Amino acid sequence: MSSESHTAPPVTTDPVQVMAPDGTVVDPDFLATIPREDIVALYEAMLAQRVYDDRMIKMQRQGRLGFYLACTGEEACSYGPAYALEPKDWFYPAYREPGVALWRGMPFQAWVDNMVGNCDDPVKGRQMPVHWTAREQNIVSISSPVGTQIPQCVGSAYAAKLRGDGGVSICFFGEGTSSEGDFHVGLNFAGVWKAPAIFFCRNNGYAISTPYEKTTATEHIALRAHGYGIRGVVVDGNDVLAVIKAVREAAEWGRAGRGPTLIEAKTYRIAAHSTSDDPKGYRTREEEELWLARCPLKRLRAWLEAEGLWDEAKEQACTEASSARIIAALTTAESKPHPELDTLFSEVFADKPPHLVAQQAELEAHLASGTADYKSR
Repeated sequence: MSSESHTAPPVTTDPVQVMAPDGTVVDPDFLATIPREDIVALYEAMLAQRVYDDRMIKMQRQGRLGFYLACTGEEACSYGPAYALEPKDWFYPAYREPGVALWRGMPFQAWVDNMVGNCDDPVKGRQMPVHWTAREQNIVSISSPVGTQIPQCVGSAYAAKLRGDGGVSICFFGEGTSSEGDFHVGLNFAGVWKAPAIFFCRNNGYAISTPYEKTTATEHIALRAHGYGIRGVVVDGNDVLAVIKAVREAAEWGRAGRGPTLIEAKTYRIAAHSTSDDPKGYRTREEEELWLARCPLKRLRAWLEAEGLWDEAKEQACTEASSARIIAALTTAESKPHPELDTLFSEVFADKPPHLVAQQAELEAHLASGTADYKSR
């Protein structure tokens, strides 16, 4: 083999940044490539997402949802890639990428139906809330076991390379997942075969409650890229424009046949890991205040206001409209019935195997006996 095939691309550890936390532009050339109306739309979408997250958490606390994971503070890490990539590209999300689905056109009602688990839930109530899928938008179902999406992403990226259709695949995961075996398998395979894959690591500092320094010895996750012979980049994950830039460059690299990129987005989850978590047990208020000052919405709003593109009246109007939208969607979702019982056994195999046929018959007989009342529940 040639020496070129064993030469790892450089790893960029100085964070890619377009806009500083105070809204000051540090990369005007890239900023000029994004239409101003798109920047306004991105801010509106991220602000709306924050409203949705707040409402969903309240629903869970009221006992109307079983579970929820907010992406508060990490909105740029989903809306940025969704904006940067093309309709033909494939997305393998983790837990905090609702922006990918909503920006790319997943019907809002379908997203909310998943949270409730009604008959119109795209996954028919088979998954927990926040485990949606959007096949029409090339978005693969979220999986609870962390890391499974990494080799899956590589598989579809390699398939695109074999087809020659110019598509790329992107997967999302947290820094804790980078210690899973699937991370090694995926990056190694992608590096060897130069699959056009983008590995997007949201490094928010904690794997649930375990701090980064207790799981990883390297200063940056992106440094691991060198060991797999692939490109590695660190990006300011609270700068949505920088995220767009990093993902665009990674996609161009992959489409050109140069292989995958590992992107490490430095960010912070302002909210708890989930509605089952209380971060007060492992984070300090001082740390939270430090990251609140770097909030992705705060910095973008500062720039928009300085440019005369946003003001308090628009902020209030967007917040109220988003609140009304989520309340209406939740009201509709709760009015719908549960999935039909036979969906427990359908849509898994093209031809239902004998053991599922037998199990379905047994359950239906049990219900018909009058000793169980599924419909009332």
